[in-house]
Amino acid sequence: MKYISSRGLESGLTFEQVLFSGYAKDGGLYFPESIPKLSKETLSEWKDLSYPDIVKNVMGMFIGEEDIPQEDLGKLIKNAFKSFKDENEPIQIAKLKNGLNVAELFNGPTLAFKDLALGVVGQLYEYFLEKAQKHMTVLIGTSGDTGSAAINAVRGFKWVDVVVLLPKGRCTQIQELQMTTVLDDNVHCFGVDGSSDDLDVPIKAVFADHEYTANNNLCSINSINWARILVQIGHYFYCYFQMAKNVGDPVEIVIPTGACGNIASGFVAYEMGLPIRMVAAVTPNDIVHRTLQTGDFSLSEVVLQTWATAMDIQVPYNVERMVLMACGLDTKRVGVLMKEFDAETKTSIPEDILNIIRGVVVDSKCVHNEEMIETLARCFKENEYILCPHTAVGVAYHYAQDKQDYPQVVLATAAPDKFPEAVEKSGVTPKKNPNIEKLFGMETRSGAMNQGDDWEKMLREKIEEITLKNSAK
Repeated sequence: MKYISSRGLESGLTFEQVLFSGYAKDGGLYFPESIPKLSKETLSEWKDLSYPDIVKNVMGMFIGEEDIPQEDLGKLIKNAFKSFKDENEPIQIAKLKNGLNVAELFNGPTLAFKDLALGVVGQLYEYFLEKAQKHMTVLIGTSGDTGSAAINAVRGFKWVDVVVLLPKGRCTQIQELQMTTVLDDNVHCFGVDGSSDDLDVPIKAVFADHEYTANNNLCSINSINWARILVQIGHYFYCYFQMAKNVGDPVEIVIPTGACGNIASGFVAYEMGLPIRMVAAVTPNDIVHRTLQTGDFSLSEVVLQTWATAMDIQVPYNVERMVLMACGLDTKRVGVLMKEFDAETKTSIPEDILNIIRGVVVDSKCVHNEEMIETLARCFKENEYILCPHTAVGVAYHYAQDKQDYPQVVLATAAPDKFPEAVEKSGVTPKKNPNIEKLFGMETRSGAMNQGDDWEKMLREKIEEITLKNSAK
């Protein structure tokens, strides 16, 4: 399997090359040159596999034996899930009243679904870098959960340093502490006085300098990275097999989303032959909802703060991968659309492309703060089950439906333990989590990027310091 850039400039790339990349050289995203199709017979053979085995099978279809032998791939995946509550079944599905099913993707070390993908990506990094005896610096902009999951995935690694930019005061105190209390020498955090979209600007500027990126061996672990999308495809196969009465029956999956990385993974699963229908559930930062409903792919003037902090973004960059799939990998067409969006911060998705996307992502819902809190309260009253505010955005869609025509499952993206303020606001007493409670007494370390500072210059200085330190290895 080889890889292309979504806007057409690059082709014939290996999995290893795209793993160690951020944005493509044309400003787009990397994607496989074709999507393998699975027969109904193969789906039936996969039905009773464990989650790690499903992930291995999916990844093996996109990673050649010459890149990673299958035996090595199996070991990497096994190592990635060792820190989960149940390493063989990291995802559990809570079956609640009135047809509400919640897939708990948050049983990893940082209590967020991103542990599932980033644990594997971290293992992939160490595998290739150890073989090459080469150092790499990972740059991350986070809206909340990506940073802590990425830090946890690579902390203490010999061949990887990680630089995380987090939106100071715009993620929860617990999310921030999960990042700033990690004092390993290869972890570097900055609190940025701005939104998660603001802090992406210096990161994208650095990646746009291709010579600098190569000289300092930089890459990204955000959901611009194909490897993250690839691992997440396994969520959909696993949840489908848990929910479908018979292989081949449709299953509806509701996804709380911000940057659309998780939905892009589901779209790939659909293209592979998995009979799923997806629903996008979003906050008032509603560009994904507007795009799906009207084709209006345009930024709002401001990023609104909501209880679902990890979804408070306005640039859902993985829409580009969805458009690419919907237009049959026509990179020229994608390039024209996305260059207009980059220049004008708006474009209109053509009707033929939009109709294909709507055939996969069949509905969407925008959920405001009040409805999130009402959903938290209702779910606890009916089930004595506590949701996080992001998952509540998805469950709000379930509650808004008069009837269900298909088995349905809502993806729970984070544990409620990380969001006690939202839980308390709903009138529910949060559960105490010892691993979270201890964060408040731990030493912290982070730098500051304030308004008026040159954030790109500060980021470059930190990168160069890391490169100099590791050049002696």
